[in-house]
Amino acid sequence: MRRGLVHVMAWLLATGAAVTLSWWGVHTVMAGTAYDPPRALPITATDATTQRSKPPDTPTARPAPSRSPSSEPPSPTASRTRTPSTSPSPTATASGRVKAYDTDGGRAVFDLGPTSATLVSATPGTGWSMQVWKTETWIRVEFSSGADRVSVFCTWHDGPPHVEVGTY
Repeated sequence: MRRGLVHVMAWLLATGAAVTLSWWGVHTVMAGTAYDPPRALPITATDATTQRSKPPDTPTARPAPSRSPSSEPPSPTASRTRTPSTSPSPTATASGRVKAYDTDGGRAVFDLGPTSATLVSATPGTGWSMQVWKTETWIRVEFSSGADRVSVFCTWHDGPPHVEVGTY
């Protein structure tokens, strides 16, 4: 009986030492890492930017864009047809100038002024990539995944900023 008790105590001490050593090693490595939720970064002033998406912490329900006719904005591929809509998400600051547009492909946030607009941020959805085009009178954010394309197009060349969301 005494011999069995010595074996159990030796096994417990060895197992405890192994677990402690493993925990200390993992803790040391993981102490320098942080798992913050992904943040949307502002887009720098470049002609075209491509970014890959990172998975969000939680899935986000996005409304399907409504279908209504509109004029065709400049597009890298003119053979596709677009179906734009102008339904922003209810997300806005207290001033009412910053508006977010949620689509199947991602989220684009614009600061809409009285005579111009700026892109605050654009974040592609999981599995989608993104490109941004900017000129003096319009900004276009295109989200793409395979053959699917979603475009958020903000223009202000003939009046106050106007945003259209289209899929093609």
